[in-house]
Amino acid sequence: MKPIFIFFSLIFLAITVFSQENYDSDLIPSNLKNRANATIRKEETVIDMRAPDNVILSVKKAITVLNKNGDDKARLVLFYDKSTSIKSINGEVYNAAGILTKKFTQSNFSDESAADGFSLFVDSRVKHYLPSENVYPYTVVYNYEIRFKQNLIIPDWVPQDEDDISVEKSSYTFISKPTDELRIKTQSFEGKPEETINDKQKILVWKVTNLPAVRPEPYSPGRKSYQTSVKIATKNFTYYNHSGSYTNWQELGKWNYDDLLKNKKNLPPATVQTIAELVANEKTDKDKARKIYEYMQKKTRYISVQIGIGGFQPVSASEVDRLGYGDCKALVNYTQSLLDVAGIESYYCIVEAGNKKVSLDPNYASMVQGNHIILCMPLKGDTTWLECTSQKIPFGFLSTFTDDRLVLACTKDGGKLLKTPKLSTAENLQIRNAELKILPNGNVIGTMKTTFSGSQYDNNEELIEKAPLEQKKLLAKVYDIDNINFNTVNYIQRKNTDPEIIETINLEMPHYGTINNNRLFLKLNAFNVQNTISEVRNRTKPVYINRGFTDEDTIVYNLPDEIEKNLLPESDKKLKSIFGEYTCRTILDDKKLIFYRKLVMNEGTFPPETYAEFFKFTTEVNTADNLKLILSLKK
Repeated sequence: MKPIFIFFSLIFLAITVFSQENYDSDLIPSNLKNRANATIRKEETVIDMRAPDNVILSVKKAITVLNKNGDDKARLVLFYDKSTSIKSINGEVYNAAGILTKKFTQSNFSDESAADGFSLFVDSRVKHYLPSENVYPYTVVYNYEIRFKQNLIIPDWVPQDEDDISVEKSSYTFISKPTDELRIKTQSFEGKPEETINDKQKILVWKVTNLPAVRPEPYSPGRKSYQTSVKIATKNFTYYNHSGSYTNWQELGKWNYDDLLKNKKNLPPATVQTIAELVANEKTDKDKARKIYEYMQKKTRYISVQIGIGGFQPVSASEVDRLGYGDCKALVNYTQSLLDVAGIESYYCIVEAGNKKVSLDPNYASMVQGNHIILCMPLKGDTTWLECTSQKIPFGFLSTFTDDRLVLACTKDGGKLLKTPKLSTAENLQIRNAELKILPNGNVIGTMKTTFSGSQYDNNEELIEKAPLEQKKLLAKVYDIDNINFNTVNYIQRKNTDPEIIETINLEMPHYGTINNNRLFLKLNAFNVQNTISEVRNRTKPVYINRGFTDEDTIVYNLPDEIEKNLLPESDKKLKSIFGEYTCRTILDDKKLIFYRKLVMNEGTFPPETYAEFFKFTTEVNTADNLKLILSLKK
């Protein structure tokens, strides 16, 4: 009887294993299909930190693609370089019923340089794969193992990284020695991890189940600020044959300075002499720094160079001086070295750059935060910040790319968290004045002058160097008016610390006014209509306005003699909300019709329940912006 018992035991085991790996899409709970384009059926991530230079990442992930919009969720992209090797990859594809239809291995993956077409050197490659399926739903299962020869950067766990993905099961296991000192940052995770400790290992396991896809909500904070995640950093680390330890930003900044920066500042004697002569007649450090900055901008150009200690260490100042190019690290280090010649102190600063403001976490130091480098000069009573990767950005101006966020200054005394200057609502100005003439046939001609500053300078700066034909094409999108013609376009750029762009346009708007039964219908706000936003009921996320602004428009319409009677709309409209203020006025002065509009939009994070007020405010502004004036014509 024993052989029969073993036989039936094996059958039972096979049935049990199969039931655990059943990818029939009908088994997905209905609440996880709602709003989802894909569902993660099961994801197991295991990180085994066997030694500082031997960390193994093992992943098994099964994801069911529910429709065509979810195809890209099935793509697997793996980067590797000198410190990262892909040990194995394999997987399977299953149809809607959970029946195996295809297997694949590492040989099926595309393998190419990770260069983005802009980078000169990139010390990494990428493998990627996407099944070519067109019958839905289908399930892709990936199994892969990666070895890291470093433990400075540990992969985060983010079980649900997009709104339109639901999750049945996801787990994250971290294995280390009991004596390893870890810093762990969890977000939006209830409870504590499962913990097992013995003489050889310490095992921590985080798990989540049944996370539904969520409805996207406009004006929400970035997902990274609220999504479930686990981040791990080790006290003692190895990275590209460099070793160190840190538990806070002060220690991490010190390691950056001592190990990566301080021996990279040598300059050729000829350049030292050039800089000394350049600033010899300047009286203040700020004037000297301005000269040096302009020298750097003329001599160098930016190009991405992702090599050297995993892309964290700049090439030497002498190399940038010889070649005339460098990445953000190299150009900041070069500028800092030039300032040293003039005896001007400056800080090499790590920042998370991008239009969305993201600060370094003041309570959790890690090397994975920050994607860009800028320079800070702590001049007495006049701290000045420099963006070193642009040949045209004004001295002392930080754009929306790096404004208003915490950054890490790496100094000889250690790391310091500093705040970059803020482009405020009052500074983010668009001031427009137009002098227009209305012809009896409804055509409008005239001149418009607009001054942009703060973030609005940033938004329009790219137009300046475009060819005239390209400028007019882009302006046709900005000023979305049927048949508008730009006869002449002129830009003046004032490159001071608070820079401005002055745009002057001579224009024609054929048939802008509509004539019907001896009446001329004219929308007074021709150039700056506030867009409406979607209505969202039962809002769950805060309302986030990334950056405030102030727009002020004055348009003078010179009326034709054929006008007989004017039926004006409401002449004065005022709105006020926690989100901003709006004013518009219409004034008739003999044959001049003056339209004035001012909109102030406040930045900030507001409670979810205030979205209804935000919707109401923007809708009322849009309605006021679209009001038309009726002018009677002589018969």
